[in-house]
Amino acid sequence: MLWARVLGHVRGLLSDRRAHASRTVVLVPYAQLMPVARRAWSLLQPDGFAPRFETSMNWAARLGQSPGPDDLAFDMGRDVLTARGWLERAGLATRAGSLAGALVEAAWQAAAAAAARPPAERAAWAAQARQAVSSGLDSPVLALEAAIARIALEWAAASRYATDPLLDSRVLADLDLLVICEGFQADALGGTLAALAGDKAVRLSLDGPQSSGKLALHQAADPAQEAELAAASVLRHLEAGRAPVALAAIDRVLTRRVRALLDGRGVAVRDETGWKLSTTRAAAHVMGLLRACRHDASTDVVLDWLKNAPAVPSGSTSALERRVRRAGLRDWSDARGLADDSVALADAWRATLQAARPLRQWQEALRELLETTGHWDSLHADAAGAQVLDVLALSDAAQAEWLLLPHGSRRLTATEFSTWVDDSLEGASFVPPAPAIEDVVILPFHQLLARDFAALVMPGCDEVRLPAAPEPPGAWTTAQRAALGLPSREDLAREQQAGWRNALRVPHVDLLWRASDDSGEPVLPSPLVQALRLQQPGLSPAPDPRALRELDARPVARPLPVAPSLPVDPLSASAYEDLRRCPYRFFALRQLGLQEAAEIDVEVDKRDFGNWLHLVLRDYHRALQDEPGTDRLTLIDRCAASATSSAGLADGEFLPFAAAWPQVRAGYLAWQDKHEAAGAGFETAETEHEIRLGDIRLVGRIDRIDRLADGRRMVVDYKTEALQASRDRVKLPDEDTQLAFYAALLEDDTLAAAYVNVGERGETHKVEQPAVVEARDALVAGIVHDLGRIAAGASLPALGEGRVCEFCAARGLCRRDAWHG
Repeated sequence: MLWARVLGHVRGLLSDRRAHASRTVVLVPYAQLMPVARRAWSLLQPDGFAPRFETSMNWAARLGQSPGPDDLAFDMGRDVLTARGWLERAGLATRAGSLAGALVEAAWQAAAAAAARPPAERAAWAAQARQAVSSGLDSPVLALEAAIARIALEWAAASRYATDPLLDSRVLADLDLLVICEGFQADALGGTLAALAGDKAVRLSLDGPQSSGKLALHQAADPAQEAELAAASVLRHLEAGRAPVALAAIDRVLTRRVRALLDGRGVAVRDETGWKLSTTRAAAHVMGLLRACRHDASTDVVLDWLKNAPAVPSGSTSALERRVRRAGLRDWSDARGLADDSVALADAWRATLQAARPLRQWQEALRELLETTGHWDSLHADAAGAQVLDVLALSDAAQAEWLLLPHGSRRLTATEFSTWVDDSLEGASFVPPAPAIEDVVILPFHQLLARDFAALVMPGCDEVRLPAAPEPPGAWTTAQRAALGLPSREDLAREQQAGWRNALRVPHVDLLWRASDDSGEPVLPSPLVQALRLQQPGLSPAPDPRALRELDARPVARPLPVAPSLPVDPLSASAYEDLRRCPYRFFALRQLGLQEAAEIDVEVDKRDFGNWLHLVLRDYHRALQDEPGTDRLTLIDRCAASATSSAGLADGEFLPFAAAWPQVRAGYLAWQDKHEAAGAGFETAETEHEIRLGDIRLVGRIDRIDRLADGRRMVVDYKTEALQASRDRVKLPDEDTQLAFYAALLEDDTLAAAYVNVGERGETHKVEQPAVVEARDALVAGIVHDLGRIAAGASLPALGEGRVCEFCAARGLCRRDAWHG
């Protein structure tokens, strides 16, 4: 109906003005309307010539003007290098790397206004805008912002644009008629073309009165449910024969969630918006390679790259990873000491991408390494991968084009090249290949104009993602936008309102929003939705579109493994603690030997501090035993420095604990003096012990053993936890496994045991277990009884209770969450 009216008007203009269709151009607001308009014309006028239906960019592309070396190319990889040149010429060479991205963004926005003016008028446009662009940025604090604004203006004014040939009077002179179909968004270039074409130009609005569609409102609890409701709404429309369905892309992340759900149901989707190329798997492979080639790469980063390199056998990488994790090598430089072919191979590859060189040589080296590691063929065969190769000028066609540009000779360091690659991928969008016939079209809701859809699903209609007045993009102020001729906030609000009204004209419309974000923060519906509900008080929430499914009950039973033949020897304190806390945990982690892979690249935490303190106190007491007259403060500091070095703790990461060390040290030395004054003396530290209980072998390492004044030995275990936690350990002697177990490793009939709590606030306390002998005897009896039952075939149930389950490595194996009530 709309196109019949618009094109009927165009046919009337052709007749009235005696214009020939072949010399008539009909400009449409966006490219997706070109085939729509052509089909509509063929129905209206099946015979004879047809007008040319174009967008301004498509029309300009036919005329073939390319940007010059210093012009805006609207290609992030190229423009960010040009921006560095502008910044260097402006005296900002030292900051060029950090400011280039912001300059490109500002210049792209200013270019929209510059390109709408004939080349001869741009100098005057820039002259009147210069003062406004610098206004309000006189403070030294805003010097960089002012520089970016000024350079962006000059760059936009000095550039040639692909649309410049359209503003040539000779191009317009060849036309009989120029029809400009106007959308919701202001088109400054269209206005300039209309002014230059004079009487040959006619402007037609594609907006018009239409009846409103049937509305359905859905409020979701959170983003995950919103995606489910949106996907279900699409499926219900398709089941009802309403196709194609438009899916409005308001929130990129939410839209990708919905698409994933639809892909899982086999729905044919055409995505007109796409997503950032940097988020594709192909881009991740390239960036993973570059991160692995950094001179300071972590072991995790290099291993991740090797795992994904087709040329590297998976078995060799897995073996290397096991060695690295056992050794706790965080930095790849530490792994070079391992005698491993994979290490030598990785270092040979990494060396090819480390020395500074011109960009063109970087591109060649990156291509060679991708080919060597086996990535090239998979990237070339993948749609996103092929675009990655083009964007980075690695493909044959792109390399030929870059040979003609001066940018390829710019010398970059490895870090600068990696940043350039990241910027290039971040600035490009990937639009996946479209199916021949689509059921669903993903598009911005402003582009619903003049297109026929049977239904529309709009997720993301909340106050954050769909405000009544969108924030103008970029850092330009209101005054600067007015001086440049960029749309104001009020202009954007009018466009938003017009697009919203048009969207509600689709025959069936589902509006969805969430009540809270992922963080749990409450979210209100969009002001546009709230206004709609006020205008139509009868609107009520629609039924849940998700289909109910009836499933057979398949309860998961609590696992009850029996393992009399699996090993329980040797038995450590921590292993027996696992058995007491949860028999299934003991079965999985101790008898089966299943263990989580240790993390390599982790931040220093309190556990590292505790391990470090154990090393310090061990070395300190052993040295003091050998040199009793040595100054204790000097000695313990020397041991602390040695422990820090041997543990490989970086100064920056260990700084919070190093800052607390003077207090910790003072508190410990004060406690030591008091402890020795009571007649106690140090005997051994970090000693291995073993004892047999029949067929059972108990093993363990005791932090420290002292000799008391009465001749008894005292088992000591260091703790850096909260003091109350240590006190809670000794409240119930029969529940305290650690001290009782260590006491069982010694053959003394009577002895003492205590936790020495070394606090970070400068206080060290001894927390003694007074009933350690009774606890030891009960523990020994319990070990014999429990292991006897296991050998006799008793089950090892998963208990699913207590804090131990929160961080248990076997939780996924026992499937606690599936059976625990």
